[in-house]
Amino acid sequence: MQKENIVELKDISVAFDNETVLDNLNLQIKDKEFITLLGPSGCGKTTTLRLIAGFLEPNNGDVVFEGKKINGVPAFKRQVNTIFQRYALFPYLNVYENVAFGLRVKKMREAEIKEKVTEMLKLVNLSGFEKRSIDTLSGGQQQRVAIARAIANHPKVLLLDEPLAALDLKLRKDMQKELKKIQQQLGITFIFVTHDQEEALTMSDRVVVMDGGKIQQVGTPQDIYNEPKNAFVADFIGESNIVDGVMLKDYYVEFSGSKFECLDKGFSPNEAVDVVVRPEDVDIVPIEQGMLTGIVTSVSFLGVHYEIIVDIGGFKWMIQTTDEHFVDDKVGLYIEPDAIHIMKKSEYSGLYGDYSSYSEEHDLLSEPLEVEE
Repeated sequence: MQKENIVELKDISVAFDNETVLDNLNLQIKDKEFITLLGPSGCGKTTTLRLIAGFLEPNNGDVVFEGKKINGVPAFKRQVNTIFQRYALFPYLNVYENVAFGLRVKKMREAEIKEKVTEMLKLVNLSGFEKRSIDTLSGGQQQRVAIARAIANHPKVLLLDEPLAALDLKLRKDMQKELKKIQQQLGITFIFVTHDQEEALTMSDRVVVMDGGKIQQVGTPQDIYNEPKNAFVADFIGESNIVDGVMLKDYYVEFSGSKFECLDKGFSPNEAVDVVVRPEDVDIVPIEQGMLTGIVTSVSFLGVHYEIIVDIGGFKWMIQTTDEHFVDDKVGLYIEPDAIHIMKKSEYSGLYGDYSSYSEEHDLLSEPLEVEE
């Protein structure tokens, strides 16, 4: 049975100081799904979350909750709770009282509050922490308290704005699994915001990729990764070699000076296209067996595999392989038809997919700062 939409955003536009932040955005969110808004800093994902929460009103368009327009309905009257990057716990209250806070506001009976708080702390693996003060807890434990407090009122939708960003890598991975498990146990809708691609792919039923105030693609993690709609999505979700190509006819494409069979169709004859080949889908072979040939310019050992940059006619390809190769080796590349994905040209064409300036240090330097959109 198909799930109904619990939240719908219809023709939403938002501008701050005459600068468009959301541009005619349309999105349907299903009941009980884990959906992630993914994109770089400034793409509009946090603004979208704030609209749903009721902290912000759109300039144009409607926010619909369970079939009813809720524009103008204040945040405290919406069946929605939010967990922020900074958990906003009350330092003067212990763990029990932090979780009980919203229940006391609702004037629940003490016995009911005790039962609910006990249940929530058990759910987030913090049984026995009731009397602990907030400042004695680790970051991960504080986040669990924030989750327990947010779900104690059993909202129909839980909004999570980069809640794992402050945690170290191992704890973040543990909490990804924990959040997914909690969401499935409670059966409520989670709307999660992140700029971390792996986080989005790991946790989500569907991913909404955003850039420039617009939705670029919506789909399952598998759809987004294997069938990106444009060069931005292909580059943002994992690594991608993106080269200029010409679709000669159905199932036949030319790029990098060679012709290849592929699985795509429906393009005009000789249409200019973007061609995506993921680094893990390229085999390095002896030159005589290669469809393309190039020179190895960089080799990085990453434990599980090598990351190898190969220069093919001035365009730098990334290949991920378990086989060792060396700088200045002349190599052949072999690409299966199902490893080649064809995309329409877009405003992002030519901006991504060449690893001429690639380095892990460059990636770290370009990580977005924690700026609220």
